[in-house]
Amino acid sequence: MIPFNKPYLTGKETHYIYDAVNSGKISGNGKYTQLCQDFFEKKYGFKKVLLTTSCTDALEMSAILGNIEPGDEVIVPSYTFVSTAIAFIRQGAKIIFADSYPNNPNIDADKIEALITERTKAIIPVHYAGVACDMDKIMELAAKYSLLVVEDAAQAIDSFYIGKDGIKRALGSIGHLAAFSFHETKNIISGEGGMLAINDERFIHRAEIIWEKGTNRAEFFRGEVNKYGWVDTGSSFLPSEVIAAFLWAQIENIDTIQSKRKLIWEKYLEGLKKNKSEIFNLPVIPEYATNNAHMFYLVCKDVNYRTL
Repeated sequence: MIPFNKPYLTGKETHYIYDAVNSGKISGNGKYTQLCQDFFEKKYGFKKVLLTTSCTDALEMSAILGNIEPGDEVIVPSYTFVSTAIAFIRQGAKIIFADSYPNNPNIDADKIEALITERTKAIIPVHYAGVACDMDKIMELAAKYSLLVVEDAAQAIDSFYIGKDGIKRALGSIGHLAAFSFHETKNIISGEGGMLAINDERFIHRAEIIWEKGTNRAEFFRGEVNKYGWVDTGSSFLPSEVIAAFLWAQIENIDTIQSKRKLIWEKYLEGLKKNKSEIFNLPVIPEYATNNAHMFYLVCKDVNYRTL
């Protein structure tokens, strides 16, 4: 039987975990947390990165930062994982589902505007399989109606969007906020894990507080305050150094991991093209998107074929 996924291990994971444990600082926001966060900020241009224990946590932080309240409407693609919606439902939001493109699981950007009302607060585009949504159209709508954009980039690490201006931007660096996953099914992993990418400076200070259980503890550890206290809402969103140490071993090998995944993805495409079926269509990569080889998906002709 072919397994759903096979986690890739670099061989350095346990070495770095031992180092983290031996350091005596294993509760989070230590050496390996900083190494990981600095890497993502520098490589992909995120203004601020905070590691989290899951992508769901990063989405929940986004809902808090966006001041989502009961009765607010949030536009979410109808084809996505439950966390995309649940994170905002927890804040009392009403979820408005938008359909996908006929040949692509991503949200159909041309159908979003008709769903916007005076109660709409945010749009949550999901870059399914690491393939970019049409972010120019989405960001234009967000600017027109003063909406928050949170990129659900759970599957989209090391994938890019090519804008109308010709500039290539990392997915997760375009919206106001973005959430990533390092679950064992993703390209780079830490078992369970995620991160919040913050691209709007308005949210940076408060995000750190929410991340640290509603306290200004991060400022205290940087020596910016002489003691820390409870100043806002929040939760225990930051992961332990053990998780960050595992992730660092993966990050060091991201280029090797990505090269192997892309090679395998192309082999699938080549093989299926030779044996094209009338039952399904092959993946479509829009001109404005790159492929991070997170997933090779098929679009079935209809639900009956899908359930064969």
